[in-house]
Amino acid sequence: MDVKTLEPYAIIGFDGSAIKGLKVHPDGDHIVYPMGNKVCIQEWKNKKMHFLSGHTNSVSTVAVSPKGTYIGSGQINHIGFKASAKIWDFKKRVMIGTHELHKVRVEALTFSSDERYMISLGGRDDGCVVLWDCAGGSATATTAAAKLTTGDAVTLAPLNLRHSAFVTGGDSNLRVWNVRAESKTLEVLDVSLGKLRRSVRCIAVSKDDAYGYAGTTTGDMIKFSINFPADPNASVANCKPSLIGCLAKCGQWKKNKAPETICYSQGIEAILIMEDGCLIVGGGDGTVDVLDEINWKGDFPKAKVAAPNKPHFKALRSVKVPGCITSMELLESPQRRGGQRLLLLGTRTSEIFSIDMATFTLTLVVTCHRCAINDIAFPRGMSGVFATGGAGSVRVWCLQTARELLRIALPNFSCSAVLFSGDGKSIVSAWNDGNIRAFTPLTGRLIYCIFNTHNKGTSAIDMTSDGRTLISGGCEGQVRVWDIRPECQSLKKVLKEHKSPVSAIQVSPNDTEAVSAGTDGSAIIWDLMSLSRRQVMYANTLFMCICYEPRGCQLLTGGTDRRVAYWETASGNLARELEASKVGAINGLHITQDGELFVTGGNDQMVKLWKYQEGIYTHMGLGHAAAVTCCRFSPDSRYVVSACAAGGLVVWNVPDQYLSKEKPPSATQKTVQSPKTLQQELHLPLEDKTTKKATTERQFKLPAAPSKEEKIEAMNTSRSSVHSCCPCDVTQPQGSKVTSPVNAQTKKCCRPPGNTSRDNQEPSRRIYAISGVVEIITISNYFDMQSVKLYFCGIAIYEIKTKCDITFY
Repeated sequence: MDVKTLEPYAIIGFDGSAIKGLKVHPDGDHIVYPMGNKVCIQEWKNKKMHFLSGHTNSVSTVAVSPKGTYIGSGQINHIGFKASAKIWDFKKRVMIGTHELHKVRVEALTFSSDERYMISLGGRDDGCVVLWDCAGGSATATTAAAKLTTGDAVTLAPLNLRHSAFVTGGDSNLRVWNVRAESKTLEVLDVSLGKLRRSVRCIAVSKDDAYGYAGTTTGDMIKFSINFPADPNASVANCKPSLIGCLAKCGQWKKNKAPETICYSQGIEAILIMEDGCLIVGGGDGTVDVLDEINWKGDFPKAKVAAPNKPHFKALRSVKVPGCITSMELLESPQRRGGQRLLLLGTRTSEIFSIDMATFTLTLVVTCHRCAINDIAFPRGMSGVFATGGAGSVRVWCLQTARELLRIALPNFSCSAVLFSGDGKSIVSAWNDGNIRAFTPLTGRLIYCIFNTHNKGTSAIDMTSDGRTLISGGCEGQVRVWDIRPECQSLKKVLKEHKSPVSAIQVSPNDTEAVSAGTDGSAIIWDLMSLSRRQVMYANTLFMCICYEPRGCQLLTGGTDRRVAYWETASGNLARELEASKVGAINGLHITQDGELFVTGGNDQMVKLWKYQEGIYTHMGLGHAAAVTCCRFSPDSRYVVSACAAGGLVVWNVPDQYLSKEKPPSATQKTVQSPKTLQQELHLPLEDKTTKKATTERQFKLPAAPSKEEKIEAMNTSRSSVHSCCPCDVTQPQGSKVTSPVNAQTKKCCRPPGNTSRDNQEPSRRIYAISGVVEIITISNYFDMQSVKLYFCGIAIYEIKTKCDITFY
């Protein structure tokens, strides 16, 4: 069977930890940024995305060539392994070259101004500069990036006019490089810093290559002169870059005193040089300033202690964003009205902000979790919103717009499970500090907190539909049942069966059972009435997810054995096993409410849509940049929401073939009776055909049950010569109200003539409504004893005699 592709409805994700990870394409219509182990190319207007796949681990840096022809990307790898740097064709979206000449990590990437070379810089374990020829598809030169007497190089930037030159900077080093055209070797010139000790984080070079700025971790800037000739072909053998000064932002000025210098508290992470000479500086504390040089007249009064930097800039505009700024790019599209310019900011908290340069107003464009998402939850019967839980926060999202509606932040803690209560009035979440917290879904206000629910952290939770019982699982292997009330939350029972962390818990559809899955290879069904174990299932795997079939007859499990298993809930036997992945574990599993489909996600980064009865997957989604951690169907079964370990969310459209509505029956189909359901077969006819009234009255109307007084008045207390209980033997007194099943004026006796045997007596029948369930009660008249038989669905349940003994059938 051909496997089709799941179409994504929306993708939410951005990896802000990569330094200079957000890039704007020169056409002004696309942005490029990393997302896990993929590189995302997104159209700015319609938000369409395309992914470049090929990296085996997280992407650490991204670069775009000056003309937009190539895209470069580098990755991080495990210690002792090579890290690859790849070059991609932007139009064809294919990889055209790769090398693994760096160890562990590719720290930075850039292209020469003529797009001939791609320069890559290795990390701390490598410390080399590699020159890659884009046209030839091979590495031409490699050398150490820093001296042995200085620290590591962490950033680089190309020159604009001289195509074969670039600048690198790092801990106590700032160097200008030149590529010799004849031998294609690298020559380097150091910028003499003297006694100044700074660690460079970012570099920006002016358009004419006359000078450059280097942002440092101390919050000031180093201005240096490159001193290269204007002719790109001229020799630079006699040229030497020089230090101009260490400059900072000017603080409050006082008379007869030198103005104070203001340094950015967490360093400078990004610098842009504008056409008018102004600087846009992004700090590690989230501050974004537009700085202009100050032309001081005269000399400052000398201070007792010489400052290492001097005030040189004044802030024209300023704004602050939450989180450390890691990327800053200017988006200028020629097709925009009035030449509108936007400044895009990427932060370490995985958010993208835009600033309108005309008004300097801040707008949030993209936000997502910065780490792995552990759980997804929908409200009962509502598909418009869903909640996610991850490291440090619980977030509520709008499904249609893929926008964040609410963020509940809890720094330094991780949310392991999240759910909505049955009435939708609270969001219940489990955290790794061992507490269970409930919040309001509109404001995020804390409703209650159950402290110290588990010793080693709470790993899984679920709640009954009425919201009165909460079941939690911990990393120590215990399952605890809680009684939830508005005034207090109390512990009902501690169930100790698992030997390792509980990975998943789910309550059965009828709220009488709950199943817990553990990484010890056991899945246990608990009786919520008696609070004891009902059934246990073992497998040679680490269970990662478990889910009830909608009718509660079967269970689906997934684990590290890469299989999806069907289990019978009554016997605990294994019914079927399916190979769901060929690479890694199955981490997420969910079933639709009609039980026709289920979805799986695992370490293979794929989301698969399965038919439940056939056991085959028909559609597959390839959009995640890391291992899929969880996946959920919306209550209307129109969408699938999946999350990954990189913090990304993907909303998938369920194929139309599973959303077809029932069509009205045609003329030929109306005569054919559909097979009866189980509920229709068990339905008892309530209409008494012998006493059927006019059609204008309500059908299935039952006669009112006789009251206690009516039963006493109708009781026959006269003695008979044969001690019979037959009401035909005694005449009813005048004025008495007859309510017995057999009328006193009946002409025919209820006992057959000539036969007084009690075995041949005709039982009398009457239909009563007991607790809303219609039953047939058969009363048999024996000589001195009456017996009452109660029938349900045509089966005798028990018999009640006058001596109050009950016989069960």
